[in-house]
Amino acid sequence: MNLVAPSARLIDAATGAVLGGAGLAAEVGRHAAAYAGFPPGVVFARSGTSVPAVLRYAGALRAQRPVALLDPALDPAVLADFVRRFSPAVVVGLAEGGAGADPGERPGDYRAVDDEVLGPVWVRERACADQPHPDLAVLLATSGSTGDPKFVRLSRAAVESNAAAIARVLAIGPDEVAPTSLPLYYSFGMSVLNSHLAAGATVLVVDGGVLAREFWQAVSMYGATSLAGVPHNYEMLHRIRWSPAKYPTLRTLTQAGGKLRDETILAFHARIAETGGRFHVMWGCTEAAPRMSTLPADALPDRVGSVGPALPGGSFTVLGPDGAETDRPGVVGELVYRGPNVMMGYAESAADLARGDEQGGVLRTGDLGCLDADGFVWLRGRLKRFGKVFGIRVNLHDIEELARDQGPVVAVSGPDRVVVFVEGGTDDGARALAGRLAERLRLHRSGFDVRTVERLPQLPNGKIDYRSLEALV
Repeated sequence: MNLVAPSARLIDAATGAVLGGAGLAAEVGRHAAAYAGFPPGVVFARSGTSVPAVLRYAGALRAQRPVALLDPALDPAVLADFVRRFSPAVVVGLAEGGAGADPGERPGDYRAVDDEVLGPVWVRERACADQPHPDLAVLLATSGSTGDPKFVRLSRAAVESNAAAIARVLAIGPDEVAPTSLPLYYSFGMSVLNSHLAAGATVLVVDGGVLAREFWQAVSMYGATSLAGVPHNYEMLHRIRWSPAKYPTLRTLTQAGGKLRDETILAFHARIAETGGRFHVMWGCTEAAPRMSTLPADALPDRVGSVGPALPGGSFTVLGPDGAETDRPGVVGELVYRGPNVMMGYAESAADLARGDEQGGVLRTGDLGCLDADGFVWLRGRLKRFGKVFGIRVNLHDIEELARDQGPVVAVSGPDRVVVFVEGGTDDGARALAGRLAERLRLHRSGFDVRTVERLPQLPNGKIDYRSLEALV
């Protein structure tokens, strides 16, 4: 699998070095060749935001090696458990992540090697008895650094088709320059990398995130043309009154990774439209490699709240109350996606990596929603995000929607109550919100515990850390 088109480039913002054309192809080939000296099997790649991390990833794909992209800050005990259960042939990127990103002790059945190309690695002494399926290309953990035991198994066809579809709907071409605003081990960050390299565009490798001065210095210096962000990124930029007008080359903003408030969507749509640019709301999940739909920029502001129609090659239906699938407008139920980018299945051990496609291109998303007459998707919450107040089941997504005017909010289920965390709120506002929720849902106000927090906790990929909040109730 060759992810890198001939005109693709990598720019290292830290050094100013540029890799492109024959030079980039040679480096990817050199990294691919380096894997030949190791036992057959999966590559575990601790992947920070660096050019070497990109080359190790692209080289593994070129060498037809399935590669698991891992957070370099993953707890060493979690990494050790992954290694024990999945028996990778080699663990690369041991030096990734900087201070505080120690991979831990080398497993007993691995030897340490300082490879001339790949750097310090752990190599399995002998090949694992369970070898991965030949179609397998990428493994991603389902919940970042939380240690969820499952990997999502993505085929080469899934990764390639999704990269091509995204490049098509966003009109990504060789003149585009995308900064690494998201971690590479996060499916959205991987997707930005894949779609731009495959389209022959430039990836500006810059660490630090969208609130770092160095990030915006690199955007200006190298003429970045797009920005990808999750809701928290845009909420924080909105709070500091960030304007794309300061960056004349920036013409495309994309958002995925969760629900962004309608008013924030409209604010960024207006700001980028003033400069002749566009704002795209996208929706997806790791199990779909990862993007499934895109709201066209010209659909705003009329269709604010929708995540748009399916990507080219994909389609949506709704699993209605009667258990039958339908594409009839207005029917609310679980959204079902079909497309070439759907995962092969999950994996909990090395034996699972040998299995073929178990999904058949069909994914039950676990999200509630409906379609309109034009096939645009309107999300209505998660199927399983429910809590109970005095024995009455309530939809946590609906509660969050009722409280959106307070700013970023998260509702989690507590013992016979719902706990609502409000970022940057006041005590008076919290009491008023509890009363309003009780009135709207016709339940006693003691069933709603509204708490203010300075900042909602995040996972390294920028999504809300629900588990941390649930531990507080």
